[in-house]
Amino acid sequence: MKVLVTGGAGYIGSTICSAMLDAGHTPVILDSLVVGKQEFTRGRIFYQGDIADGALLERIFSEHPDICATIHCAALIIVPESVEKPYEYYRENVSKSLEMFRILNRLGCKRVVFSSSASLYDTVPGFMVTEDAPLKPSSPYARTKFMMEMILEDFCRAYPMRGIALRYFNPIGADPQMRSGLHIKTPSLVLGRMVLAARGEQEAFEITGTTWPTRDGTGIRDYVHVWDLAQAHIQAVENFDQVFERQGEPEQNYMVINLGTGQGVTVRELVAAFENVYGQTINKVEKPPRPGDVAGAYANNDKAMRLLGWQPRMTIEQAIASALEWAEKRTQILKYD
Repeated sequence: MKVLVTGGAGYIGSTICSAMLDAGHTPVILDSLVVGKQEFTRGRIFYQGDIADGALLERIFSEHPDICATIHCAALIIVPESVEKPYEYYRENVSKSLEMFRILNRLGCKRVVFSSSASLYDTVPGFMVTEDAPLKPSSPYARTKFMMEMILEDFCRAYPMRGIALRYFNPIGADPQMRSGLHIKTPSLVLGRMVLAARGEQEAFEITGTTWPTRDGTGIRDYVHVWDLAQAHIQAVENFDQVFERQGEPEQNYMVINLGTGQGVTVRELVAAFENVYGQTINKVEKPPRPGDVAGAYANNDKAMRLLGWQPRMTIEQAIASALEWAEKRTQILKYD
């Protein structure tokens, strides 16, 4: 099976590509390398360019007419940055996805798996959310994901397309074979910032927000190993049409599926798990919430189990260990300006 993966040189996209190769499939990577790393594309089919470049997409599909689906990961993803640069986020995430979906439909690629986000959800009592929970995207980043979902849903209603939006919770960890991991030098993701503090590359880990209505005042999240996340994409593309049959409404051409562990973990609890794996404490400092931060949510992932046959298999401790190992090897694999 051959699948187009946009953003396939990024953290999650590259891990999905590795999982595809391990499963005997062929990823075709399209990435601008504005954020992604070319090192993650070595030995793989790779096209450098923009997702809205019609001529490039036509070339890709003419050279790979057997592409059967698209996994759309390409996006800007940093919440505080989206507050500072909303124009760039709406342009890159929304406008270009709109154009890409139009081109994919014209070129006959009718199956789309979209990387969406749990940041769409409103805070609910108990913090556990199903796919039908109320939405309240609270940052420009989250609103771009919401808009991309709406565009894809409308396309699937109007045109002969089918779409599966996978709402990621909080990916952590690295490819167990150390082919890829967090590649941003100063990551915004929580585990990446803990690793920086542990390695002395950051003075202290900042616990942003300590008065949320959670059991210890820090934000609650659902931390899912990036390798488990990648496996869900494999199951989605391998069983794409059957997924719609399993939901009992085969005439429906669009669906949303949560991808999380089903366990809520606070930031303080994640710090404790990190220090346990690392074997020593790290410097910590409490700070106010960042722009766009919310109390959080964790997944009810019954739908993922029922429709994809997917459930997470790796622990937070395994994710932390892989992140620490990747941090030791990253500079040997990646080049930075």
